[in-house]
Amino acid sequence: PRRARATMPSTNSYDQLLQVLLAANICYFVCMATAHFFSFKVPVLFIYWDTPFFAYQDKIISFCALNYAVAFAGAFHVRAFVPFAVGMLAVTVVGLSLVNVSSELAEVLKSGQTTFYYWAQTVMIGGLTAVLAAVYAKSSSGGKRND
Repeated sequence: PRRARATMPSTNSYDQLLQVLLAANICYFVCMATAHFFSFKVPVLFIYWDTPFFAYQDKIISFCALNYAVAFAGAFHVRAFVPFAVGMLAVTVVGLSLVNVSSELAEVLKSGQTTFYYWAQTVMIGGLTAVLAAVYAKSSSGGKRND
């Protein structure tokens, strides 16, 4: 007798790219959380790496960054969560932009210090947000609604 073959759902290259991007975000936010927890001030993991800080604030930020990792882990396993994870990043870009233009940030900058690198990292996260949204939309999960 013929055995029925189990068939895997077809995946396109966007599905595979989405998988890689989601996994990369999990790693990125775990690294960011670790850097903040241990006050290891490194650009990219620490957006405002060269400003005064209090260690307890970094511990709080580390737990928030870990929540991003959890959200991306959820999106990795349940594709319907991807728009929410992308939305989190979009809100983050808006928030970072508001901080970058704030008088509070200007007060802690040294004479001659610019916000160029803060903006570069904000743009990087914004670009990542746009790429994730576009790849999700092109994936087999994108555009499907579960009404």
